[in-house]
Amino acid sequence: MIQFELESLLTRPEQEPILMDMIHAAAYRSNTLGLPKICPKENIDRIDRKILFEYLKCHYTPNRMVVAGVGIEHEDLILAVQKYFVEQKSVWEEEEQGEKKNSVPIGKFLSKIDASIAQYTGGYILEECNVPVYAGPSGLPELSHVAIGLEGCSHQDPDFVAMCVLNMMMGGGNSFSAGGPGKGMYTRLYTNVLNRYHWMYSATAYNHAYADTGLFYIHASCTPSHVRYMVEVIVHEMVTMANNITDSELARAKKQLQSMLLMNLEQRPVVFEDIGRQVLATGSRKRPEYFIQAIGAISKDDVKSVARRLLKSAPSVAARGEVRTVPSIGDIQAGLIDAQGRLPGSGSRLSLFR
Repeated sequence: MIQFELESLLTRPEQEPILMDMIHAAAYRSNTLGLPKICPKENIDRIDRKILFEYLKCHYTPNRMVVAGVGIEHEDLILAVQKYFVEQKSVWEEEEQGEKKNSVPIGKFLSKIDASIAQYTGGYILEECNVPVYAGPSGLPELSHVAIGLEGCSHQDPDFVAMCVLNMMMGGGNSFSAGGPGKGMYTRLYTNVLNRYHWMYSATAYNHAYADTGLFYIHASCTPSHVRYMVEVIVHEMVTMANNITDSELARAKKQLQSMLLMNLEQRPVVFEDIGRQVLATGSRKRPEYFIQAIGAISKDDVKSVARRLLKSAPSVAARGEVRTVPSIGDIQAGLIDAQGRLPGSGSRLSLFR
């Protein structure tokens, strides 16, 4: 199944899962979050039953687990937990002792939990390849993909909610939804990028928050001939995130974030996942009302502050496709630093990469 998924991943035009792995690898070089989430091909044949059970035995322990329930009586939930988690032995405990002849020796990495703190480094990863094209009469050419990221904040950071509002304000998507009256596409990456540059297929902002760090990045794609200019456009949008924030723009981003939160929580599976994740990460659960009020309290100054905080970090760059013309990490970093010295709202175009 994993082999099939890897082959499928490499034959699909959508590059977001691969780019997400690459931008994390660039941002956290050889540590914690920078290690691959997509299974490396060479690891598939090395993983056997014993390795899986050793992993489960080490990681699936009571102090690392949360059982959450929605729409169930508390006592019934306790009885179910007692029956299946206390009285019933786990499959790895029942497994007969002894090694199989062809089993791979278990490394020390499986016998202890990695509790190291993520180290954001910034970095640069390029993969020159042919990205698959969309089938059918779409008429879309082969695209090149670039992600440019900055260090964000953890989900326990005081700036977390403001960072989420900034992410909604930047927004984005693909060019299929960029134009036409009544579509409501008012985010910055629509109005300043997709509606302005016909050669850009997509531009989307992402905000990943973890226990000890965060990653904020923009993933964009275009035809190979415009890759260098696309990087310039994205860098320009990043350095002007804190400029000219209007009352309506901020209010819209806050309402969109509140609406998304409440609509997601209308589904019971999402509710108990939310409970489980919050308790696992923080030891308690904050109700939706808390976040609605926190979002409503965000001001322009809060958004400007987190935007400036982002720009103080070293950039991370990941690119895939025909990407020979992507500027160097030094040029991109110089562009981020250089542009911060410009007058707010000047709107001047960076000429650094030309």
